[in-house]
Amino acid sequence: MLPLMQTILSVSNLSKTYASGFKALKSINLDIAKGEILALLGPNGAGKTTLISIVCGIVNPSEGKVVVAGHDILTDFRAARTLIGLVPQELTTDAFETVWATVSFSRGLFGKPANPDYVAKVLKDLTLWDKKDSKIRTLSGGMKRRVLIAKALAHEPQILFLDEPTAGVDVELRKDMWRIVRLLRDSGVTIILTTHYIDEAEEMADRIGIINHGELILVEEKAELMRKLGKKQLTLELHDRLDAVPVSLGQYGLERSNDGAELVYTYDTKGERTGITSLLKDLGDAGIRFKDLHTKQSSLEEIFVSLVRRPQ
Repeated sequence: MLPLMQTILSVSNLSKTYASGFKALKSINLDIAKGEILALLGPNGAGKTTLISIVCGIVNPSEGKVVVAGHDILTDFRAARTLIGLVPQELTTDAFETVWATVSFSRGLFGKPANPDYVAKVLKDLTLWDKKDSKIRTLSGGMKRRVLIAKALAHEPQILFLDEPTAGVDVELRKDMWRIVRLLRDSGVTIILTTHYIDEAEEMADRIGIINHGELILVEEKAELMRKLGKKQLTLELHDRLDAVPVSLGQYGLERSNDGAELVYTYDTKGERTGITSLLKDLGDAGIRFKDLHTKQSSLEEIFVSLVRRPQ
């Protein structure tokens, strides 16, 4: 689906090395389609915020190229930056300004003419309308985060970066944020979010990108990622405890669990044959009886952990 769609953001051979010699990014290549939601996952210090900061013009790259809807971020900075909205991790807002004033001011910063109807729509979509005359210092942390999103949307960007948008907010507010992100995507905004919450990526994203040690180790459609890297486990609840797995079953890599009351068989979802039929036959031949069995597929979180633990 995605390759047929228009690319709105293209990152080519992007690297960042700081004066200290630290390589924050190493030859990142990434194309993002118009209207998709891409989740960037990675441990702290992996390079997620550095990548966003370069695309948004806050940090200069050491090498490489970033093009936003045909505009190079270095040679055509103003045009490129106007297309981008950024919601940073930090709750940085003008504490003594009202919600209406700070969002309207953000619109003006990008040279957009005043448009009270549009600002009102943004505030209503973000459930901020009844707070429009409140000073920002009087708002809760969750409301302040909504104001940051409103500010980022004030100039009608085509791409929205959300850097840890739900860090430190309660579960209800997180679900509300997810609803807002979907509304934005439905209106045609392309969204790139970084998150520590794997369930957020699993819930929201069309594609998953995983960054580790400054390298983009994988970018994949979510469903395809789950299919390719998801392992399935078959757990057999045995009639009688096993002290050891019989040698005759060695080819299956079975693991004893629950003090020998269960056997766990892990198989690859990519394989043409799961091996389950022959396993069950061989169990019978070995005189091992079971009373129940159930399967479980690895979650995105387990896939993520296995990827970032790979030696670099």
